[in-house]
Amino acid sequence: MKFDSRRSFLQAASLLSGGMVVQAFSFQTINTTNIRIEEISYQLEEHQYRAPYKFGGVPVDRATIINVTCRVRTRNGKTATGFGSMPLGNVWAFPSRTLAYDTTLGAMKVLAARINKITASYQEYGHPIDINTVLEPAYLQAAIEVTKELKLDAPIPKLCTIVTASAFDAAIHDAFGKVHARNVYQTYGPDLMAKDLSHYLTSDFKGEYLNRYVMTKPRPRVFMYHSVGGADAVLESELTNRLNDGLPNTLAEWIKYNNLTHIKIKLQGDDLKWDIERTVNIDRVANETRPKIDWKFCVDFNERCPNIDYLLEYLRKVKELTPKGFARIQYIEQPTARDLKANRQNVMHEANRLRPVVIDESLVDLESLFLAREMGYTGIALKACKGQSQAMLMAAAGQKYKMFLCVQDLTCPGASLLHSVSIAAHVPGVSGVEHNSRQYMPAANKPWEAKFPGIFKVKDGSFDTRKLNGLGLGVM
Repeated sequence: MKFDSRRSFLQAASLLSGGMVVQAFSFQTINTTNIRIEEISYQLEEHQYRAPYKFGGVPVDRATIINVTCRVRTRNGKTATGFGSMPLGNVWAFPSRTLAYDTTLGAMKVLAARINKITASYQEYGHPIDINTVLEPAYLQAAIEVTKELKLDAPIPKLCTIVTASAFDAAIHDAFGKVHARNVYQTYGPDLMAKDLSHYLTSDFKGEYLNRYVMTKPRPRVFMYHSVGGADAVLESELTNRLNDGLPNTLAEWIKYNNLTHIKIKLQGDDLKWDIERTVNIDRVANETRPKIDWKFCVDFNERCPNIDYLLEYLRKVKELTPKGFARIQYIEQPTARDLKANRQNVMHEANRLRPVVIDESLVDLESLFLAREMGYTGIALKACKGQSQAMLMAAAGQKYKMFLCVQDLTCPGASLLHSVSIAAHVPGVSGVEHNSRQYMPAANKPWEAKFPGIFKVKDGSFDTRKLNGLGLGVM
């Protein structure tokens, strides 16, 4: 992440040519609770989607999951092993009109190998957030080198790099909690963190630690957002191929199946008439299926709106056609292009007077958060796929600056879903968390259902999060 102290970290984390080995960094405060990475490794697993998921105009029908195992040691010799898991999500993290799916995924696989080597080479002690802060510049340099070596026609984006690294960061946090026999959300106070938040963020946080901004115990329930992808059947007439696998096929069926109360609406951003009709139809189906529910919607254009006028016209027409449906929109997610610097005209001030506008794809560091706020964004989408370290620091920043907070996933199954839901359960003010792997990758969730039925067998539109209090990230 890019912090006030980034220059000093860049100086400390210089890279040796060829070997990508991080030089030693000596923290000023020697803390016996700090950990050192003893061993780290990863494996990949592949899954096919039950049905294609269309977002941002692109249908996705498969996923590659990276699973990371990390063994750590404290200065006094205690050891523990942590685990992190995340979909690589190349279509979202590395969108390209010229590079094929296999090319961008292949780049992430090569980068994952480099990140593993870099992380294994780092032998200094620290808190997981310190370790991530030191290593991220090395990861970004590795992405530059992979781009050149693979002769890609576009650089690997920073978002793609932090997504690739997120499971490594998660595994380190998980191991840190386990070596201290605590849930990870109990490891963010001054007894285990040598530095306060001003070291990672700004002087606004002088004397404050993360434990001020996270709960040490999960709230017992968190709302689940059901995602309606661009190719999903809202109406029975839209269903072209019924899947006879025991799971719902239409929106009304899903509403009854999970007793839904929250819906995420994926929109096109390049077809105003379709976007408006889609929203109106979803509102009508939701209201007809469960008329007594206080429905909540979020609308996600996946940064495809050409300009702010498109968004404002969409909101105006939806309000005109269904005032109650408009009132149900809880927030708007990243409506326009992710490159904020290149699109400074896309300010959200007028839109955020109507509904909170949440930054998602653009949020990769503190600098991007401040630019987003300057441009009128009033909310943050926290994501496990951007790393536990970043999620925690952005959660603190969002609360300090009184921003709307939500948690979104990356079609996360299994351990990565548990990680995402746990963030939502431990960060104050989070409205809910998206969960669409049950729709598109249900087979990947099967091994987890017995241990965490409250997460993987939703019956009342919300997650039962009481079991998310185990050691480390609490998933293994």
